Amino acid sequence: MIKRQDLEKIEALSLAPYAMKSGESKGRQYQEEEHLYRTRFQRDRDRIIHTSAFRRLEYKTQVFVYHEGDYYRTRLTHSLEVAQITRSICKSLQLNEDLAEAVALSHDLGHPPFGHTGQNVLNRLMKGHGGFEHNKQSLRIVKLLEKRYPEFDGLNLTWEVMEGISKHTQDADNPITSDGSVRFPSLEAQVADFADGIAYNAHDLDDGITSELLDLNQLRKVSLWKENEKRFDEKYTGLDFKLKKYQVVRSIINELISDFRQATLDNLDHHQVSTVNDVRHAPIRIAAFGKEVAEKNKELKQFLHKNMYSHRKVLRMEFKAELTLEGIFKAYTKMPGLLPEPVQKNSQEGSLERRICDYVSGMTDRYAINEYKNLYSADEGN
Repeated sequence: MIKRQDLEKIEALSLAPYAMKSGESKGRQYQEEEHLYRTRFQRDRDRIIHTSAFRRLEYKTQVFVYHEGDYYRTRLTHSLEVAQITRSICKSLQLNEDLAEAVALSHDLGHPPFGHTGQNVLNRLMKGHGGFEHNKQSLRIVKLLEKRYPEFDGLNLTWEVMEGISKHTQDADNPITSDGSVRFPSLEAQVADFADGIAYNAHDLDDGITSELLDLNQLRKVSLWKENEKRFDEKYTGLDFKLKKYQVVRSIINELISDFRQATLDNLDHHQVSTVNDVRHAPIRIAAFGKEVAEKNKELKQFLHKNMYSHRKVLRMEFKAELTLEGIFKAYTKMPGLLPEPVQKNSQEGSLERRICDYVSGMTDRYAINEYKNLYSADEGN
């Protein structure tokens, strides 16, 4: 049987010198006995997957409300796609896949219902009470809100996974040391961050075409789409568009990943990075696109914002989402007795507003819609 120590030896021999080794972790907030055959980062990944917050991502959306159609992406499918891209990149760069996967799978835990609209609404409602930001909320979930162990609140994750979740936001909840010279997180965390952006743009592009929110004539002016579609048009004649769409999106993802991988390797070489500390103290973020592809990716991002996220149908959904979350929050604030008893009583978890925010941000789209109906409908609710 392979033991944890054997896996740690394999990491030391097979990973790049600037990769984070699980045996060299700074450890956990609360000391625990090490597992017999799982490394620290494998254990963190497993803890994240078994959380209530992770399961709820199935009914939290990216752009569309959960009932719009079964083929649209949710926060859960997005997180799995980010983890897959992250692992592929890390394997090719000889980085620690388990650490990067744990960061990738946990990066959206703090997202409220209704995507970015939900975050903006909660941040506004929490003005004067500490605000709301989904990375901070992800940290709050893994440090405090998940209740799974008798010895401590939260998941007691390793310092390195917490570092990746925080994305180096400078606040009291950030696990990063107060050493001002530490500028960036581990390379594994940086890869997970970029994988999130790659998956987000490419897959929203896919959903935008499927939903017919995007005009193909306009899309064909965007460099990444135009160049990759041209390659398939030259290779195949009369290819079914639905099939071609998948291939073009796949090709875009491959182009972004290949360029990202090469540009990151170039930065590692140029800045003579040879340790994890070199990554953290580097003058620039080591993980990056090359200049040309960075511009193309920026163009795609701007196109999606202008033509998809600002589409009338999406704005209508956002308007409904705003009314829903605002209505729920105001009802709970006015009459705290409407809240579940544990939320009312857990004053050690923060002010009433913060506890309401925790509860509302943990709701799925479906639950929030039903709760709003129960609170404001004249029909008898639950």
